[in-house]
Amino acid sequence: MAQTVPDPVSRRGGADAGPTGWIVFAGTMLFIVGMFDAIWGLGAVLNDEVVTVGGGKGVLVWDFTAWGWLHIVIGAIMIAAAVGLFAMKGWARWLGILFASISAITQVGVLPAFPIWGLIVIALDVVVIYQLTARWDPGY
Repeated sequence: MAQTVPDPVSRRGGADAGPTGWIVFAGTMLFIVGMFDAIWGLGAVLNDEVVTVGGGKGVLVWDFTAWGWLHIVIGAIMIAAAVGLFAMKGWARWLGILFASISAITQVGVLPAFPIWGLIVIALDVVVIYQLTARWDPGY
C-alpha cells in the first residue's frame, strides 16, 4: 500500500492556522536584528562623536552619521518583514532574506570599529537567512 504524505495545509491544522515554530523563530530573530540595526543607527546619528574609531575616520565607506541612517532604514524594513512573517505573508520571506543579507554586508563596514558587535549581528543574520531558506515549508 502506498503511503500518502499529507499536504502542508492539513499538517498545519487548516488553511487559517498560524505560523509554525520555525517561522516564529525566523521572525523573532529578524525582529531582534532589525532592532539592533535601528538602535545602533540611532546611536550613530544622535551622537557620532561616541562611535568613532581610529582617529575619527569612521567606517569603511562613510562617516558614522550617514552609516547610522542606513542602519535605521535597514532595521525598520527588517522589523516590517518580521511583522509580515508573523502575519504569514509570502512577500515577508523574500524581504527578510534580502534585508538580512544586506544587513550582514553592511556590518562588514562596522567591523573595524566594533568587531564583536558586527560579528554577532552577522551571525544572527545568517541564522535568519538559514531559517527562511532551508527550514521554509513550501506550503506557505
